[in-house]
Amino acid sequence: MLLEFITWQHEEILRLKDEIAILKGQKPRPKIKPSKLEAGTREKRQEEGEPGKRPGSAKRSKTEEVTDFDVVNLSVENVPHGSAFKGYEDYMVQELIIESRHVLYRRERWIAPDGTTIIAALPKEVAALKGGHFNRAVNAAVLSLHHKGTVTQPLIRDMLTDWGIDISTGQINRILTEDKQGFHEEKKEILRVGLEVSSYVNADDTGARHQGKNGYCTHIGNELFAWFESTTSKSRINFLDLLRAGNSDYVINEKAIDYLCANNLSEAQINSIIDSGQTSFATEKAWKAALESWSITNPVAVRIATEGALLGSVLEHGINPNLAVISDDAGQFNILLHGLCWVHAERTIHKIVGFTDEHREALEAIRGQIWDFYKALKRYRKSPSPDKKAELTARFDDLFARETCFITLNEALKRLHANKAELLLVLDRPDIPLHNNTSESDIREYVKRRKVSGGTRSDEGRKCRDTFTSLKKTCGKLGVRFWHYLNDRLGGTGEIPPLSELVRRRAEQAMANPA
Repeated sequence: MLLEFITWQHEEILRLKDEIAILKGQKPRPKIKPSKLEAGTREKRQEEGEPGKRPGSAKRSKTEEVTDFDVVNLSVENVPHGSAFKGYEDYMVQELIIESRHVLYRRERWIAPDGTTIIAALPKEVAALKGGHFNRAVNAAVLSLHHKGTVTQPLIRDMLTDWGIDISTGQINRILTEDKQGFHEEKKEILRVGLEVSSYVNADDTGARHQGKNGYCTHIGNELFAWFESTTSKSRINFLDLLRAGNSDYVINEKAIDYLCANNLSEAQINSIIDSGQTSFATEKAWKAALESWSITNPVAVRIATEGALLGSVLEHGINPNLAVISDDAGQFNILLHGLCWVHAERTIHKIVGFTDEHREALEAIRGQIWDFYKALKRYRKSPSPDKKAELTARFDDLFARETCFITLNEALKRLHANKAELLLVLDRPDIPLHNNTSESDIREYVKRRKVSGGTRSDEGRKCRDTFTSLKKTCGKLGVRFWHYLNDRLGGTGEIPPLSELVRRRAEQAMANPA
């Protein structure tokens, strides 16, 4: 009873503080609720003709995919005389057996007549581990626990010790970071192929401290793949550099010149670039030397010219020229065909606090109409037509060019209206999503890791974190079990094709069987 009274008192104090703030012309505490643009209630899904249950919640058999199992027949004791045998009733139990084994390989050792020592070779699966006295399962367990289970290195050692494996934290660190070039190459191929076969990508970034300094991790991906890379910058130059997928050249082509013109590089500087006749520069050093020869030294001009040359390189290496980049309106992602996330756009209105009842009513009315418009866009994606496109374009202008009684709301609507082309990109490209949820969900994995383990300390550690996060998330999107993937790669069996090949196959299947 006393606890309830204290809770009520606390809420009443906060309410009174909000009222005082409003009377003083100040903003009360913002009441930020979950966005209703992607509300997943059963009623809303049923209104739109979708199944009542959320995806993945349907009842299913937990053992329907089990094909390899032992059979134990159980008999009934003291069956009454005259009973009829009616077969068996199955009861499946899933077991996990964790045990340690120690194998001592006694290798014959011979001294040849010339004095050289000959030692019997280790089995291939042992020799493939490149040092370390731990088999493939131990290596896979360390990688899986750390990168999929978000388990720290000290806890991994505790778990393995409990299971009978005597291993040091230094050895665990070596398993996590050393001799991973094959994994790094596979990650690089995922981005290259993903950009080649995709019609759009989602992009986002988050903080990623390294060696005690602030840095950033950029995510690029969609429903086919997820790719992460940590750098010291979050600029557009950095994003374009990542899109080169490992290439290091700078290219001046038609698209690069168009970019320079669109971003107001001076005519004289553009002519200097064109008149030079140079179209490709193999390294950053060669590119900087060319800029100096063209007398392009102003920092802004250098930035624009570099962005253009990087964009030229990106398009030169097979990226889809009609690639759409969906983001939360961060400026560095505004290249090629740029689309904005409607969930982030609606937050501009969502965060506004009305001072009067009239203001609050105007806010609710506008938000309701935005949600209705968003639903209309979702329906348009399923069945686009020129008439619907014209109707939605006019409806957008009517909604976001409106004048209400609330000046703050009017300014927010104007800002959204200024982004009309990016918010309505879906009218020309119904294949792209209306939100950036894919990127937001994927990058949350990195945020979780950062909260558990903090920043990275070694360059190789940062590289491995990016690589295995990319591989793990991509495996999940392709339906490949990460544990099986690790065992396949560590054992060199080759049963699981390269993930980039699976990405290409999935894209081809999607094109052959559009939803």
